[in-house]
Amino acid sequence: MSYPFYIEESPRFKISEYLKKITAVLLIVWLFKGYLGLEPYNRYLVYSIIALIFAFELLSVGKWVGVTVTGIVFALAKGFLWTSVFLYFGGWLGMPDDLHDLAGRAFAYAVVLSIAGLLIGKGEEKRFTWKVEKKAYEFSGAEFGDVRLKGRGKAYPVKFGNRRVGWAIEGEVEVEAETPLGTIKKALSSPVVVWGELTVGKKTKADEGFVAEVSRLINPDRLYKNKKGSTAVDLGIVKVYEGEDFEYVKVPFVEVIETPHGEEVKIGPFRIRDGNPRKPKEMLTIRELRNGFQLTKVGDRLKIQTDEFSIEVDGNRVVYRSGNETLSLGEAVSLRSGDISVTVGKGRAKIRIEDVVISARNGVVKIRAGGRTHTIENDEAYRLVVRKAKEIVDEQSAGLIEGFGVDRTMLTRRVKELLDELMNYVG
Repeated sequence: MSYPFYIEESPRFKISEYLKKITAVLLIVWLFKGYLGLEPYNRYLVYSIIALIFAFELLSVGKWVGVTVTGIVFALAKGFLWTSVFLYFGGWLGMPDDLHDLAGRAFAYAVVLSIAGLLIGKGEEKRFTWKVEKKAYEFSGAEFGDVRLKGRGKAYPVKFGNRRVGWAIEGEVEVEAETPLGTIKKALSSPVVVWGELTVGKKTKADEGFVAEVSRLINPDRLYKNKKGSTAVDLGIVKVYEGEDFEYVKVPFVEVIETPHGEEVKIGPFRIRDGNPRKPKEMLTIRELRNGFQLTKVGDRLKIQTDEFSIEVDGNRVVYRSGNETLSLGEAVSLRSGDISVTVGKGRAKIRIEDVVISARNGVVKIRAGGRTHTIENDEAYRLVVRKAKEIVDEQSAGLIEGFGVDRTMLTRRVKELLDELMNYVG
């Protein structure tokens, strides 16, 4: 029997969201109370709205770091803040005068409670850290769309404060990811942490030594500080993803999305949007704690980072990087290694190696070599360059992905052979 655990899916939080919607409807009803014949119930409508405001704020406590005294105090502060705004501006919309006069007092309560929350928070600050619970559950694999985690072992809940944000896996596991380059497989060394939702089995005996070791290894400075190329950061409560034309940042109370289609910033209940950015689904990360492997999935975007290479997938576009070598697959295929580059697109190709440049487009071939430039207007020569460029990319891509890198000797020989053939079309 399996027990699925979901973050932020507590019935309490769902009720809070329903109450927010009811409050919004009641505000609209109160605004048009005269037209609806509800003027005699004005005062009762105001009381109901205020009660709902405090209800949904208090029910939202603990959504990020668990129920704390600080969270309750801040929820009350927010309740009084919303109430003060409602009472103040309601004075121009038919609010009873005696209630309108309480706006200043409600705002003062909000300020005082906020100060109290900050002072109490100083004492609770030590609770806001990552910890592994001394509880273990049977683990037999997981599936996240085109990403799979295979193997058997034990899963331990990881918490930030009182909120579960991930799982630590003890045992032998292997990750598989489907990409346009094929299936990427990697055997992972325990411990492995999964920042996201997970389905586990029944409770089993915990290993306190493993718990202590994972608690030591889950350290933001150790995992990410001074790590070059870490464009995906995930610690359950902090999520950052930087990709091609895409940025996503999520921390408690703040969420930022930036795409070519627009930008969106969400701060608490406030949302500012420019354009129509598509919000990704919850970010998932699978990471080895001792080694450098990390897989991050945000919507249809996938990024795999290791000490040797990185792969980023965005739909049908793939970018593979290893050292100073890059392979890009999309509308065009591009291979780069230092001063070498080969690009093949629809009806075009370009090869650059040291001081030699060969380009083909619209039936025309241009060659620059040894300080001289040649132009060949010949369909056969044009097709030759495009075909040879595709062959070079196919040959070198296989070696690059297998970890052998670009074979400069072979590539240089292939380019020289191409030049020799093209010289037959010159003059």
